[in-house]
Amino acid sequence: MEYVRDLLPSQSYADPRNSEIAMDAAPDRYRYILSRPVDAPPGTRFTYSGGDVALLGEVIARATGEPLADYARRRLFAPLGIDRFEWLKDAKGIPIAASGLRLRPRDMAAIGQMMLENGRWRGRQIVPATWIREVIAQHAQVQPNAQCGTEYGYLWWLTAICLGQDRKPLFFASGNGGQDIWVAPSEHLVVVTTAGMYNTFAGDSASGEVVQTLLNARDAASH
Repeated sequence: MEYVRDLLPSQSYADPRNSEIAMDAAPDRYRYILSRPVDAPPGTRFTYSGGDVALLGEVIARATGEPLADYARRRLFAPLGIDRFEWLKDAKGIPIAASGLRLRPRDMAAIGQMMLENGRWRGRQIVPATWIREVIAQHAQVQPNAQCGTEYGYLWWLTAICLGQDRKPLFFASGNGGQDIWVAPSEHLVVVTTAGMYNTFAGDSASGEVVQTLLNARDAASH
């Protein structure tokens, strides 16, 4: 399996020069984000940006007229039966959209199952199927390998496990430290991992190895 590389910041999260730490410490995080220089022409280079996620969270809050956490609770969490979650907030009481959302593994799995079923959960359409297809379509290429590289959709990563000519596509949501939701559509499988390997690639690598081991075991059992 290929893994995402070159996406960690050049400074650690303990370093105030880290741009995400600077964003959260800024008097106006959105002004800070929009003042950052453009370092490559659009569409030419991929770099994950927590600032873009922060902007997206604020756009949702302003467009809906609801705090982000309230909107998420009403439109996503409650319909999925998620009644407990924690979302860290900044000094102004605004949820930190780029990080800080904490869910139980079973609730992460509910989100994964909804994604697997094209936005449905227990017979109810929670998210439009057309939007789910857009979310897990390629919108950026992270690693240039057409067969088994890594791509990016809308906040979800796209990859595959390849063994010879056998290719099993996967998409996953990745949180710092190994908090991941993996979906294998061809296997009708959802796998959730949690870990504490923060600010390294070890969490995602270990999480991916768990998924690969499970898929290999299923293949072995079917033969």
